Formats: sequence, C-alpha cells, structure tokens
Amino acid sequence: MNLQPIAGLLKVVRMPANALPAFIAQTHKSPDLGQLCMQMFYALLAMGQRDFALEMQARALALQRLYRLAGPEQPAIRLLALMAPGDLLDNTPIEFLIEHGDIQLDLLYLLPGQPLPTDIPEHDVLMVAVGESDKNRPLLEQARALLTDWPQPVLNPAQAIMHCARDTAYQLLHDIPGLVMPMTQRLARAQIRWPHFALTIRPVDTQGGTGLEKIETQAGLDAYFERHGGTDYFVAHYVDYQDHDGLFRKLRIALIAGEPFICHVAISDHWMVHYLSAGMELGAEKRAEEAQTMENFDQAFGVRHGAALRTIAQRLGLDYVVLDCAQTRDGRLLLFEVDSRAWVHSTDDAALFPYKPAVMQKAYDAFRALLWQRMDQRRRK
Repeated sequence: MNLQPIAGLLKVVRMPANALPAFIAQTHKSPDLGQLCMQMFYALLAMGQRDFALEMQARALALQRLYRLAGPEQPAIRLLALMAPGDLLDNTPIEFLIEHGDIQLDLLYLLPGQPLPTDIPEHDVLMVAVGESDKNRPLLEQARALLTDWPQPVLNPAQAIMHCARDTAYQLLHDIPGLVMPMTQRLARAQIRWPHFALTIRPVDTQGGTGLEKIETQAGLDAYFERHGGTDYFVAHYVDYQDHDGLFRKLRIALIAGEPFICHVAISDHWMVHYLSAGMELGAEKRAEEAQTMENFDQAFGVRHGAALRTIAQRLGLDYVVLDCAQTRDGRLLLFEVDSRAWVHSTDDAALFPYKPAVMQKAYDAFRALLWQRMDQRRRK
C-alpha cells in the first residue's frame, strides 16, 4: 500500500521549538484530511495540548484508521501495530523502541464494534499495542477474536495483555520465589475494609501516580474518598522499601523475549518514585549511581534477580512488557506493576546522561532481534 508517512511523536519532540510553526504550516498543506488531523494529533501532543490532540485524532480516525510513521525508505522489517484510540497512556509507544532502526511502523486502529478495514498493509509481524485498561478491554476482546488465525506472527497476544491488570498480575505472580509483590485487590468503595495499615490506593484506570496515595489510618482513608471520587479502586499493602540512606530507588526493566533490560533507575526521598519528579537531572550523585547500576546490570541486579524476572515473563506470556520494581532491604525483588505501555526511551539530554544511549541500545537491539526471530520462524514453516 502506498501510505504517505507522517512524523510520529518522537520526531516532533526532537524538532527545535522554533521549527514547529513551519512544520505545522506545512502539515496544513496536505490534501488528505485524515493525514492532516493525525499529524496534528502528534504535534499537539508534543506541545502538551492533550485534549485538542485527542480531538484531532478522533477526526482522523473517522476518516481512516491506518497510518504509517516516517521511517526508513528501505525497511528490513515491516511491523504492523494494532492500536486503541488515545495517547501514550493507551498504547505501547513502539516508535521509541525503533528510532534510527530499519523497521517500518504502520498503525492500525481498532474501533469498538467495527471490523478491520478491507485493505491491510503487507507486514512481517503484527504487535498488539493496545494497553490494558477498563476502557480498552472491549478492544482487547475484539483483537483476541480477530487474530485467532492471523497469517503473520503476532506479538503480545491480547489475552496476555489482560494479565497486566494490577489485581490479575498479583494473582499470577505473587508466589514466585525471591519476589515480593504487595497484595493488590480491586474493590468498590463499600468493600474496602482494610485490617492493617499502611496501604496504597488509586482509582482504577489511572497512571503516573494520579490519585495514588499512601494511607495510614481509617480517618486518612475517609478523607481520601472525599478528595477522590470513583467507583472502583486498586488497594494494596504498602511495603516499605526505603534504603538505609533514607532514599527510595525504583528500576524500570523491559522484559523482551523473556530477557531483562534495564531502562532507568529513579532515586528519590519520597516513597512514590517517578523519574520525572525524582530530580535526576539535578543530582550528579544520583546520575552517577544510575550509571553504575545500568552499566553493571547484566552482572549484578539482572543476575541476582534473573530467575524471578524470567519467571515473571513466562507467567505473563508477553513478548514485550515493562516492570517497575525495586529491591527490599533483605535483597528480594519488589514488584510494583507490569505494563506493556510504560515509556522506554532515550530522549534524555545526552550531555547529562551520557551513559544511557549505549545501555538502551541493548534493549532496542533485543526488540529488533525478537521481530527478526519471529519472521525467521515464519519462513521456516
């Protein structure tokens, strides 16, 4: 199919700020309204205009559901991603895994209750990029039915993506030797009768710490409900993972074909650790520790917890998934969540984080090798 490529989020983010007006002006010269609207989706998303961006995406998908992101002119691998309407919180951000590579990425959007388009582009591998959520669950069910006899290899089958739900993941993984995973339940407000504090709580279908709090008393729980209305919540025992120096450390690890790859280490004085709020760019000591942990991962953390990490991958049944985890004071692996949508990238300032590109390239190479292996297996049949 002769699809005209558009610049994805990564390419727009990498543009100098003063180049965006000219880029948007050029975009509006497109005679294809669907292409124009989807390109504006990425431009507006990069500018932080999420609501406007999603409006543009909805207009684009009303016109067509297949888009190609700008990439190599002569690709070695053609990857088709099955997508849900939405942004980075709704889908695996695949384009960040294949930057500067030889992989062509086409995006095919599912819409509730609608069949796939008649024309599907030629591809070597299909990957289900739809993330797990209540909103996306009907689409995952739809994908499971559509892909039963798909002619090309399928990565991240829809039924396995459903394992990423926080309560489901706990049921699947909590008894793995060497692993600590806080007991997690999905409960309606009226069902929450917690016998032992502290606990953590968040509304269902929230990410990035939205609505996530640590609660230490019944009065605190009652006050939480006044601040955060909702129908269902994920509630979990709080596990104290503060290190002896008073800091909290959280690692992001990608499991690719069952093998672990370190993606970042966030170090914070707050129990709720997020890389963007941990101040890694402000602390040379933090960056030095992150560099050491990332560079020695294959000989240290990755070996120490290798058996648990590989068992996690086996039980989840996902070809690609991302873990947020830590290490308890007694040396066990502490798992917070599993998610196929988590952001894995190398967009940090190379002057501040010179150690990241080489380490991250290992993960990118592993992802490409996974695609190539599936292609090769298909050829041999």
